[in-house]
Parts: sequence; C-alpha cells; structure tokens
Amino acid sequence: MIHSEKFKKAIHQFDEANRKDPNTESYQGKNYPKELLYAYRMTDRLEAFEPDAEEVLRLAVRCQHLQRWEIPRDDYEMNRVGYLKWRNDLKSFHAEKASEILREVSYDDALIKQVQFLLLKKQLKKNKMTQSLEDVICLVFLEYYFEKFSDKYQEEKLIDIIQKTWKKMSEKGQKAALELPLSDASLQLISKALS
Repeated sequence: MIHSEKFKKAIHQFDEANRKDPNTESYQGKNYPKELLYAYRMTDRLEAFEPDAEEVLRLAVRCQHLQRWEIPRDDYEMNRVGYLKWRNDLKSFHAEKASEILREVSYDDALIKQVQFLLLKKQLKKNKMTQSLEDVICLVFLEYYFEKFSDKYQEEKLIDIIQKTWKKMSEKGQKAALELPLSDASLQLISKALS
C-alpha cells in the first residue's frame, strides 16, 4: 500500500472534489455522493484484483470519475454518436481535473502524464496498467451497476452490453468477473452472452 504524504493528499483532494457531487446513492443504509462511492468501490476492487498495483494506477483508479456530474449525458445527443462523444469528452475532463490536483500536491510532470495516459485509456490491451484500470472499471460496473441496467433494457441489449464489456477485459479480469457476488439473474445473462 502507498503511504506517501503526496499520495494521501491526492486521494484526499480527489475525494473532496467528488464529495461535492449533488447526486447521491444509498448503500448499506448510508447515503453517499454518487461519484465518491464509485471511487471507494474502484479502490476496493483494485485492492482485491491487483494488491501490488503501482502508485500511478492507484491514483488513476481513484479519480476515474472525478467530478463526472459536471458533464451530464443529457447535454449530448441520445444516440451512439452522442454517447461516444460524451465518453471521450469525459476522459479528457477527468484527465485535466486529475492533473490540476496532482500538480497542487507536488507530483512531477512525468507521473501526471502517466495518470493522464491511463485516464485517456491509451493502448488498451497493449499497456498493462491501462488494461488493469479497464478491468477494474468493468468489474465495478458488473458488481454494482449492471443490475440497475437490467431494469431499463431488454435482454438483447443487456447481452450486447455484457459482450462489449467482456471484450474490453483481460483473461484475468474475465476470471475475476465470474467470481463476483452476482445475482442468479445476472449470472444467467452472462452465461447466455458468452455462449
């Protein structure tokens, strides 16, 4: 585990920024700012998935959705093109916001560039840390958010979402996904999507 003062300050600043999220989510009887809860879940999942992760990956995982509410999905066309534009704009936004905080707590440019590289999802499937970040994102999605999607979409769409998620993951990530504490309904859908 990283315990440097810089690291602690950066995590604290990321969390303070996400604490301002006006959206809340209830979990285990407690209300949280939505993106703060997401950041906690990301860190917990990284700890389980890759306990020896480097500092740069730990930082990227914690700020992956930094201040996400500031760029609402509703501001974009509600189609595939709008969705992809929103996702790309978010990546740049998170990378910029994270850089500001990392500079503030005196990280050097080399590390800041590495965090940006990860948040921009560069070299997915080629770069080990980018892949680990993507695996953690997919695992957190499947464990905590997929069930909510199940209420909104038809089975065909859910199967498509699972298949796209699966393609983004490494073999290690896929194996970890099958060990998540998922509902029977989600496991059945995953099984159907992968068959």
